[in-house]
Amino acid sequence: MSVPAMDSFKTVLRFLTNQKSTIGYSFMAILTIGSERIFSMVSFQCPCNREQNFAYGLTFLLGPAVVLLAIGLFVSTRLWRLYTGCCLNPLKLCPRGNFVGCLSVFVKVLSGACIAPIMWLTVALLNGTFYECAVSGLDENAVVKIFCQNKTPACREELHRVPCIKSLLPSNENTELLLMLRAQSQILGWSIVIISAIVALIGTCFKNCRSQVSYLQLTFQKIYMEKEREKFETFAEDYATKLAERNLKSFFDNKCPEPFPFPNHKAWEEISAVYTFRQSEQYYSTLQKYVERTDRDYSPEKRPVLEGEDGIEMA
Repeated sequence: MSVPAMDSFKTVLRFLTNQKSTIGYSFMAILTIGSERIFSMVSFQCPCNREQNFAYGLTFLLGPAVVLLAIGLFVSTRLWRLYTGCCLNPLKLCPRGNFVGCLSVFVKVLSGACIAPIMWLTVALLNGTFYECAVSGLDENAVVKIFCQNKTPACREELHRVPCIKSLLPSNENTELLLMLRAQSQILGWSIVIISAIVALIGTCFKNCRSQVSYLQLTFQKIYMEKEREKFETFAEDYATKLAERNLKSFFDNKCPEPFPFPNHKAWEEISAVYTFRQSEQYYSTLQKYVERTDRDYSPEKRPVLEGEDGIEMA
């Protein structure tokens, strides 16, 4: 490959790397839209029954959102770094009584996990199919009054059949009711978009306004954290391979294993804590803060750590 072509490839690769969050959110949006269309066309069939419409429509509207929220929390590394081991040691949730920092982490985790559910709700409401089915099954006087005002007396009895276009109402009334249901659904969808955008803007402004360091230093810290995560995975895989080879060699050669320097349990605990970047500390991660400590404990782990039923035990 020629030098200009290689430079162009590196430029494109660097651009994609820098924009991976945007690309990820775009892919998530496309996937959400596609999933909603598949649900609407293939799986969703409104029963057009007064007793079932509301539960059926609401299940399709909120069910996937709840699943996406659970998945978002499940894949959150920040959440598991904060939560792991807190049942045995509750102080790990808020070390040194830092409740504000603990709450800040939970807000970040929850806000990140809510992106996919909000996308789903927005797309589903803008389409309107699930909302039409759910609301048409409500027999509340307030709901009926909104839709059946100035309509024929049969409107209340036929409202639940409107989404299926099976009602005995005149064609123009059936169409008008469908348009009203869809309009309400789309208004709710756009309301979620507007509220989410405003909350995100206010949250970002508040976070940056309260920042103790400059914007460029925060940018550098984000780049550093990303590189540290990448290198950690490489180092962890390399050391895990060496440790596995050393243990297998000891077993098959039937002799004592060679010494293998390895961080102790306390060191792992300390670098696993969630770190908040501060101006008073010139550290960019928990790992850097630990390795630059003057009172660092260099003693290796002498015995393996086993996780038993009653907690962590030393074998």
